[in-house]
Amino acid sequence: MHIHRDWHAIAAGAKGASVAMGNFDGVHLGHRAVIDTARAAHDGPLGVVTFEPHPREVFQPDAPPFRLMNAESRANRLARLHVDHLYELPFGPELAGLTPEGFARDVLVDGLGVAHVTVGADFKFGAKRAGDAAMLQELGRRMGFGVTIQPLIQSGDAVYSSTAIRKALTEGETRKAERMLGHWHRIDGEVIHGEKRGRELGWRTANMAMDGLHLPRLGVYAVLVDVLTGPDKGPATGVASLGVRPMFGKNTPNLEVHLFDFNGDLYGQHLSVALVEFLRDEVAFDGVDALVRQIEDDADRARSILAGQ
Repeated sequence: MHIHRDWHAIAAGAKGASVAMGNFDGVHLGHRAVIDTARAAHDGPLGVVTFEPHPREVFQPDAPPFRLMNAESRANRLARLHVDHLYELPFGPELAGLTPEGFARDVLVDGLGVAHVTVGADFKFGAKRAGDAAMLQELGRRMGFGVTIQPLIQSGDAVYSSTAIRKALTEGETRKAERMLGHWHRIDGEVIHGEKRGRELGWRTANMAMDGLHLPRLGVYAVLVDVLTGPDKGPATGVASLGVRPMFGKNTPNLEVHLFDFNGDLYGQHLSVALVEFLRDEVAFDGVDALVRQIEDDADRARSILAGQ
């Protein structure tokens, strides 16, 4: 998959795509329907048009972290869906100031040269969200690109949405979230240096930051892991602690992942960690021995759960 971040300078070979357009936070089943419709709507390459940072981060900078995916995780998921081109448009004053007509003309036609655009029925665009899907359809007729409006996808009375998925994750309902996502909720990113405390306890962990991401329920999870880079690239299983490490007086959330039967060096490498099942809440123990016994029990439970995946 080719990633393009400057819509002013798109190569000729990256134009003419049938694109799905939206924020695609989580790339859930509703998003998948938009992408699949774009795939079928027009011959030629398949593209996704999205925005980075998320517009909500720009307009509400003091709001609590809400994203289900960072840009890396979203790109990894879209690549798994065989998207040919990801147009990751830099969202700032220039884009935010465009009228709906200006966005369609300057970005979609002159910049990306799209052949067809598919959006969800609730899609909004342009300055002050003045444009909707029906307006985009009319602009497409005038400017020479096709537009398909994808109805919202739901199960029973519930519409698949990033909001509903956040709620499930906040409650530790990983399998409920998976049913709406169509895949396990994953946290992707670089392994950073921690305090090496896991190594001292005999349980080496790979530390990953949670900056800007919605926090699932804090606690311990059985996890599936893809090592995305480096000499140990490949799948693995493990147990992870998502939290603030209350026993050691920390208050910055991070993810600490222990990979089973693994002895490699992961510093600086990139992991994709799938939260499969919530095991227990994060708690402070009376001492290190009690903590280690609990970690051993967590690992045994995680191995048992993951053996069936």
